[in-house]
Amino acid sequence: MGRDSSSRYLNRVIKAARRAGSKSRAKSRRFDGSRIGRGASVARVLRSRDRLASFRSRRAIVKTRLVRLSGKAAGGARAHLSYIQRDGVTREGEPGDLYTAEQDSADGKSFLERGQGDRHQFRVIVSAEDADWVAVDHFNTGHPHTHIVLRGKDERGADLVIAPEYISRGMLERAIDLVNLDLGPRTDLEIEERLRNDVSAERLTTIDRRLAREMNDVGLVSASHSDPFQQSLRVGRLQKLARMDLATHIGGETWQLEPDLADTLRRIGERGDIIRTMQRELTARNLERATADRVIFDPASADASPIVGRVIMRGLADEHQDRHFLLVDGVDGRTHYAEIGRGDGVEPLPDNAIVKIASNADGVREVDHTIVQVAAANDGRYSVDAHLKHDSSASERFAQTHIRRLEAMRRLLRNLEREPDGSWVISGDHLDKVET
Repeated sequence: MGRDSSSRYLNRVIKAARRAGSKSRAKSRRFDGSRIGRGASVARVLRSRDRLASFRSRRAIVKTRLVRLSGKAAGGARAHLSYIQRDGVTREGEPGDLYTAEQDSADGKSFLERGQGDRHQFRVIVSAEDADWVAVDHFNTGHPHTHIVLRGKDERGADLVIAPEYISRGMLERAIDLVNLDLGPRTDLEIEERLRNDVSAERLTTIDRRLAREMNDVGLVSASHSDPFQQSLRVGRLQKLARMDLATHIGGETWQLEPDLADTLRRIGERGDIIRTMQRELTARNLERATADRVIFDPASADASPIVGRVIMRGLADEHQDRHFLLVDGVDGRTHYAEIGRGDGVEPLPDNAIVKIASNADGVREVDHTIVQVAAANDGRYSVDAHLKHDSSASERFAQTHIRRLEAMRRLLRNLEREPDGSWVISGDHLDKVET
């Protein structure tokens, strides 16, 4: 090959490399909105770290929800702050104490007044960055946690924007670091004790998730494991699932799991939480009720009948999503637990109000058809963004009415799923489920 040929060849190689590099850079710079706002760079650093001791890292849960404060939501913000300070959330069963970074006791009314006119606020469980925020510690569940309400304004008075990447992962990484710093990595004894407790738990556990990932197309899974301790956990858990009619021993080390194992265990766990909530609230009010007289209202049940009675209390069924419930002392002599949906969708009720609760299922609506159409064009998922992309003439406010419909249907259908990113899984028989 001559010198000129060599030069031309080298030039072609260099140009090809540049083209490849430009394509790679263009792809890496693709805009997805996840890095807009505060915390984006921190989130990338935290996510990229090689966490060699991740197995031993202490676990943390961080849930963040952005709440628009227009219309009724402003009243909902006041109600939310009141509910997280309600009775029975401390170790001693007392009302929660509101505090800030500088004060052990904070004025919730003043916080709300400062936030008047804010476009939105953040509701966080566990962590918050430097800003105007108040918090309450809760000890009323099996996992003590902290609720934080963060104003949607920064130190300059502009709308506070937090990068979705930091909300989805950065906060969690920060929380894990802080817990590890205070308590140190988990010991072998702590890890083993937690796993042993999972064996007999009547809820979805880490062991169940591993089994579900390993089962084949017909639900078969093996109890064997190369580690003796892990194998003992699997065998013990499978035996527990069998007693719950969720697994069947086929023979040898082979077991068959129920196809809806995860959903069923989630529902069982939720029911257990509800029963404990009823017990705690009735005990706090010195109300004696036999176990058979504590009823969970299921509007999707074929024999569901309306509830009429006196409101004992109103609380949060899902503190993160702001879904509320009522405990009702029914005229039938029983105590009923009934979910009533989003806090900003139900007007405040006076103490001891007399209410009637009934299923609001009324067949298929136009909104249901729209949800199915949007989901069909979006790989079986419905979201506000997908709706606006599907119908350019639709407004965000209009799309939000479809979200409220799905929330109502979830209370009725039970098996309607919402993904962590806020989208909804819409099955092919969604309209049939709504009709029934």
